[in-house]
Amino acid sequence: MEFRPGLEGIIAAETGISFLDVENEEIVVRGYDLIELAENKTYLDVAYLLIEEKLPSDQERARFESEIKSNSDLPKELIEILSLLPKTTHPMDALRTGISVLSGFDSLIDDRSESANKQKTIKLLGQIPTIVASSYRLMNNQQVVPSDPKLSYTANFLYILTGKKPTELEAKIFDRSLVAYIEHEMPNSTFTARVISSTYSDLYGALTGAVSSLKGHLHGGANEAVMYMLEEAGTKENYENLLHRKLANKERIMGFGHRVYMKKMDPRALLMKKALQSLSEARGDTRLLEMCEAGEKIMREEKGLYPNLDYYAAPVYYMLNIPIELYTPIFFAARTAGLCAHVIEQHNNNRLFRPRVKYVGERHLQTN
Repeated sequence: MEFRPGLEGIIAAETGISFLDVENEEIVVRGYDLIELAENKTYLDVAYLLIEEKLPSDQERARFESEIKSNSDLPKELIEILSLLPKTTHPMDALRTGISVLSGFDSLIDDRSESANKQKTIKLLGQIPTIVASSYRLMNNQQVVPSDPKLSYTANFLYILTGKKPTELEAKIFDRSLVAYIEHEMPNSTFTARVISSTYSDLYGALTGAVSSLKGHLHGGANEAVMYMLEEAGTKENYENLLHRKLANKERIMGFGHRVYMKKMDPRALLMKKALQSLSEARGDTRLLEMCEAGEKIMREEKGLYPNLDYYAAPVYYMLNIPIELYTPIFFAARTAGLCAHVIEQHNNNRLFRPRVKYVGERHLQTN
């Protein structure tokens, strides 16, 4: 049996959900180009597509959004638990705890049918953004911002994160970022969710494991690292010097390179670069854009590396006034629809994951 470290290039599942067509620079989601979806449809349109395998009509979209909004409140017991977490708790750990606790309030917890999993997905799409925003505010001694039913799903998510009603442009750009993060074939967190669900474990357990996977800085967290680096530099000149210094010291620079996009720029990064340009023009502040473009040029020329989604998503979130610690939890909140689609697909056509190993230890040792 062939051994490939990290299962590099190994096909682990058949899926009708998504596919990375690297040669044609296309991220296929249920037959559609993800970038086209991001430019022409809303996050909930694409979430519906992932779960129901078709784009919604206007009536279906309205009903879908209404059902999600009606499931956005958290049990008072969960709010109490979140308020008791140590102030040093990482927001991803708070999210993991929150999802795990939610399982106890679901009467369909042991039902693995497609209809039951879809009901759970609707609840999670409503409640995970609330956990992200509320847990952060509670741990920072801030007032929890109640949802505004008059706002769209995405605008309300941004509102409960920042406490400020977003402009039309801000809501549109945030929505586009959520679509960019919604689904990406078989990264570690998705694989984790499918491995867990292949034991016929429940949706909450699968997503709890996925949170743990996404917390790791080799998967999620790059967007936060990028923003801390930009903050540290402050100016274009300082940022250029910082990158050159890190390269000379052979340090890893977050926001560049991808296990799949090795020779081309992540198309989602370009989508967010355009979003950053729009925000910069609207605010009359191009500092972050100029810094990022300078960094992009240095990394391309010095290392042959291109930006990934996190590189340009970070300054976009910063300009939307979102706390840096929440960038990775937002990534997970956006990915919820894709993860749930994978769990549903796994449960519907299950095969327990049980790989083998290449043994490199000793054999035939004697006990006496």
